[in-house]
Amino acid sequence: MKKEEKLARGILDHIGGGDNIRSFTHCMTRVRLDLKNDSKADIQALKNIDGVMGVIEDETLQVVVGPGTVNKVSDHITKMTGIRMGETVDANEDDTVSLKKAELKKKNNTPVKNLLRKIGSIFIPLIPGLVASGIINGIAGFAKNAGVSETETWIQILTLLGGSIFGYLAIVVGWNTAKEFGGTPVLGAIAGIITIHPGLADIVLFGENLLPGRGGLFGAMFAAWLMVVFERFYRRFIPNAVDIIVTPLLTVLSVGLLTIVAVMPAAGVLSDGITSGIHAVLEVGGPVAGGLLAGFFLPLVMLGLHHGLTPIHMELINSMNATSLLPILAMAGAGQVGASIAIFVKSRNQRLKNVIKGGLPAGFLGIGEPLLYGVTLPLGRPFITACMGAAVGGAYQAIMHTAASGIGVSGLSLIPLIVENKYLMYFFGLVITYTAGFIFTYFFGFKKEMDEGF
Repeated sequence: MKKEEKLARGILDHIGGGDNIRSFTHCMTRVRLDLKNDSKADIQALKNIDGVMGVIEDETLQVVVGPGTVNKVSDHITKMTGIRMGETVDANEDDTVSLKKAELKKKNNTPVKNLLRKIGSIFIPLIPGLVASGIINGIAGFAKNAGVSETETWIQILTLLGGSIFGYLAIVVGWNTAKEFGGTPVLGAIAGIITIHPGLADIVLFGENLLPGRGGLFGAMFAAWLMVVFERFYRRFIPNAVDIIVTPLLTVLSVGLLTIVAVMPAAGVLSDGITSGIHAVLEVGGPVAGGLLAGFFLPLVMLGLHHGLTPIHMELINSMNATSLLPILAMAGAGQVGASIAIFVKSRNQRLKNVIKGGLPAGFLGIGEPLLYGVTLPLGRPFITACMGAAVGGAYQAIMHTAASGIGVSGLSLIPLIVENKYLMYFFGLVITYTAGFIFTYFFGFKKEMDEGF
């Protein structure tokens, strides 16, 4: 039996079997299971499975198995249970279990957390495209800086390929926003198109020419959300016989006018305030601001609040061609790597060392969840010393003014996206953070008695 198949079997054995799955899916590192009866899941037994790097109990049960592995494990779960990813199975729950599930969902779905989850759901599907395009842009930029002419055909092609999604990002963001909020995706896409349409520049309103792209992605998201709201409103009283014609017509007319007159100007003020505010904080606060941002980023990840930063990164890229925030926050994962290496050196617990060996390759590439949930967070104190190491790296990146032309990656994977030829500066920041995380954890974070409780 292959390792991934054995891992899938172990997960099923300790969640009450395939019959207890209502639905499941996965992200980059976690198998996310929506169970019919949560009480049937043996959390401690799941944590003890060889290959499981951590277990998170949230609205869904999330089993961290690492990048690459998660795809194969999910495929084996499908083969073993017959349940396809995203497919919902009839729950057949009794009233008590249903009530507990509803109470848990209500507890976890605070307005802020629910909004941030939706923002994450809008942007997470875009990450593969953003990563690929960003790396292509990085290659083209490196070639230009090395002296290759911008008129070279292959440079022009790379620039076209790398810039396509960023030039039309508002459209796919609008599509995903409408889809996430339960509306018609194409109407959300139209909202995004309106915000970036070149024809806006030819329209004079209130004595001024309109500005394409005003409000950036914030404007596109809000306009797409309005499409959902107005579509539902009109559908309440439009007769079914003409719904397919009249409802979208009235929705586009209403929201289109509102977008031009109100949404884009308001979103423009918001966008300008956020981007200029971040730059002001980093300019005035310098290393102190960088250290605080990097040091407190992982607690934000644990609370799910980091999703709210995604549109901010993208707006920084839209307005200033790079995000200076991402290299600073990337140091949070590097601190985890340094801390985990220190634990590996000091620990005598073979299972703990195996978890670290499995999580380090992903950690170096900027995927910190296996080390976060599988190593430093369960041990407690190393999580704090890892954040201290991250603060040192964040302060360094703030001093060096490094910035990235794309998002979706971190760690060593972020190097091709670093702008202004500051690749080595960013890399030195990683090394500094690895070292700081190691030193803090080796001397202050890990005690040998922690081996016994793991």
